[in-house]
Amino acid sequence: MKNLVERLISTNNSLGEVALRVPIGIIFIAHGAQKLFAWFGGYGLEGTGQYMASLDLNPGYLMALMAGSAEFFGGIALLIGLLVRPAGIVLAFTMFVAIFTAHIENGLFMSNNGYEYALALFAVTLSLAFNGAGKYSFDYYIGQKLNTISYVRQSYEPVRN
Repeated sequence: MKNLVERLISTNNSLGEVALRVPIGIIFIAHGAQKLFAWFGGYGLEGTGQYMASLDLNPGYLMALMAGSAEFFGGIALLIGLLVRPAGIVLAFTMFVAIFTAHIENGLFMSNNGYEYALALFAVTLSLAFNGAGKYSFDYYIGQKLNTISYVRQSYEPVRN
């Protein structure tokens, strides 16, 4: 079990991931809040659900709930740096679906509702899934504590000949 936790939270002490995850986390929180709570000019679950159903993502309400939750809670995970690898995978998948259901037919550029923005978010979240949260994160802090605990346990185990 400890090995699984270590894999999920593993990261390095780089600041590059922090520079990616904090602003992207804020963006995802805002977009998720639009879908879930109709904040920031969003349409909430009902309106977003109707839109998703129009894209043949059925049932629309459930798809809106899933996408909104992935963005909102995944954004919080990115912002605070907790379980960034799994959050990055979920958010990358969400952006992949967005690209191919809502934007691909409009071309690349955002000015035509294209996939440019979703592609950039996909790239960042995929990068975070590969690299982890970076130095100033809960993942890094927990990893440091697990390594300390592991070291202490190993130092007190009896020596067998």
